[in-house]
Order: sequence, then structure tokens, then C-alpha cells
Amino acid sequence: MVQQSPSPGTVAVTAPLPAPIVNKITFNDVVDALASGIDDFKRAPAYGVAIGAFFAVGGLLVVLTASALNMSYLSYPLAVGFVLIGPFAAVGLYEISRRLSADEEVSLPKILGTMWAQKSRELSWMAFVVLFIQIMWMYQVRLLLALFLGFKSFASFEEFVVQVVSTPEGLMFLAIGHLVGAALSLVLFTLTVVSFPLLMEQDRDFITAMITSVRAVVTSPVPMIGWAVIVTLTVLVSMAPGFLGLLVTLPILGHTTWHLYKRCVRFPEQEPAQA
Repeated sequence: MVQQSPSPGTVAVTAPLPAPIVNKITFNDVVDALASGIDDFKRAPAYGVAIGAFFAVGGLLVVLTASALNMSYLSYPLAVGFVLIGPFAAVGLYEISRRLSADEEVSLPKILGTMWAQKSRELSWMAFVVLFIQIMWMYQVRLLLALFLGFKSFASFEEFVVQVVSTPEGLMFLAIGHLVGAALSLVLFTLTVVSFPLLMEQDRDFITAMITSVRAVVTSPVPMIGWAVIVTLTVLVSMAPGFLGLLVTLPILGHTTWHLYKRCVRFPEQEPAQA
């Protein structure tokens, strides 16, 4: 039997992959994923500490730079925003967890190779999403500052803190700023909590990844929002001692996110065919 070749001028069309399946999870799944994340950190601590150190030093430099440029009012949101970019570095943590789960070798060249490969894949497009939300965050801080405190200049970060916590206008700025920041953080979390590990593991487009991430949060809102609260509180506490807490908490959060993603999402093409 002879297979006919396509006629000249025709283009072979590849069938699109079926959409990922989103599982409904409970808070017990979050607890189990956290336990798995802690276990992964214990099994490969050096890699996690190295990635955590990068963000600890980077966050500290962001705060010092904002203070040196007399923009101390941006130190706090910039520092938090810097940590929110963590999913990019967390690709290395996802790869470590993936290899540990598959009993594959964990080595620095393989981890760095996976991280470097993302520059030419769909995950790199997520940078624009994160950057856009980060810019919105900075603009809303500057707008609220002008509305409640006027166009004042502060000689130091300490002077800015005193002005914020000791005046009615400053307290209003603090309250509304945190509400707006929480809303933007929730949007960013919803778009990225599943999409980053999905794009690292699968060759999918970033729109599908973001839609899947939103579906995961909508399908299991209580445990997913609970995980977002855990992440936020952990990051804030870790920032207190000069960002040093990130040396441990950031890798654990990254490993946990991978295991939570594996509980939330599965792919039809990877499941055995049923009669």
C-alpha cells in the first residue's frame, strides 16, 4: 500500500493539543504540597539557598537604590515587586522538584540549562505580564502618594515612615495603597500560579497557560487563595530581617508551587487511552 504524498502547495496542519484538565483541590492538597516542598528543599538545599540568596541580595539592593535616589516611598513596593518576579528564578526550583520526583539526576548544569532555555520559549512572554502589573503598581503608589501626601520630598525612609504612620492622610494612603496592592497581587497570582510551572514543563502557548492558571484558581478558590495568603505572609516575614529569610522560604515556596501545580493540572495526551 502506497502512502500518497500531499499535493504541491498544500500545508500540513498540526492538530492543536487538547486543553489541560484542571482538578479541584482541597486545603489538604496545599498542606501535602507544602510538605513535599519542604522535603525537596531538604534533599537539595544548596540549590535552593543559592536562588534564595540571589533574591535576598537583589531585594536589598532595590531598597538601597530607591533610598539613594530619594525615592524612599517606593522602597517597600519595589522590594515586594522584586520578590514577585520570583517565578522566573523558580524555574530552577521547579526543575529540581521535577527531577527529584522522576528520580533523575540533579546537577547544576542541567538546572541552569533549563533556566537558560526559557529565554526562547513561551515562558519569556510572561515577563511582559509581570512587568505590566509591576508598572501599574508603581503608578498607583505614586498617584496615591500625590493624592494623600502631596508632592513632598522625604530626606530619608525613616521620615517617610513617620509621615505615613503619624498623620490621618498617611494612614489613609497606607490603607488604600495596601488594598490596591492586594488586588494587583491577586491578579498576578491568579495569572501565574500555574502558568509558570506549566510553561516550564510543557510546550504550550502562554495564553493557554494563563487561562489554565485562572481556571485553577476559579475551580478551587478557597485553597488557592489560602495558598496566596500563605505566600504573601511568608514573603513579608522573610523580608523583615534584611531579606535573609528568603534564603529558606523562597525555595520552599517554589518547590511547593510545583507540587501544587501537579495536583491541579493534568494533560489528556499524557493519560493512557481508554476503550
